[in-house]
Amino acid sequence: MKKNVTLILFTLLIGLKLFAQPANNRYANIQGLKIAYITRQLNLNSTEAQQFWPVYYTYLDALKDARKNNIHNPDALALDEANLTIKKSYYNQFKQILGTDERANKVFVCERNFRLVLKNELEKRRQQNNLPH
Repeated sequence: MKKNVTLILFTLLIGLKLFAQPANNRYANIQGLKIAYITRQLNLNSTEAQQFWPVYYTYLDALKDARKNNIHNPDALALDEANLTIKKSYYNQFKQILGTDERANKVFVCERNFRLVLKNELEKRRQQNNLPH
């Protein structure tokens, strides 16, 4: 029940903040919402947050580099393999900061859930406005 309330409040927050801004500010707003969402879901204290976020941004940069390096690769599994290798590597760093396997794994679950919330919100708005996919 608590997760449903959090998800509903988060969705409303997206609606109020994200689309009330010009397009060039939307990315920054999404990033801010993502930070708040992950911080809340992982229940980061200030010490953990100070250690976690620099590592997390390095992790995102590594994923971005993997996408760039595999953009023209005809092997469809190459990017998936590169991403998995990166996730395995950073999993250990997240575990060091967060203390448990459960919390380290939750980083990846939170990312997936955040993307799903955004996707669902975008789909809902497209349907409301009769916009094409």
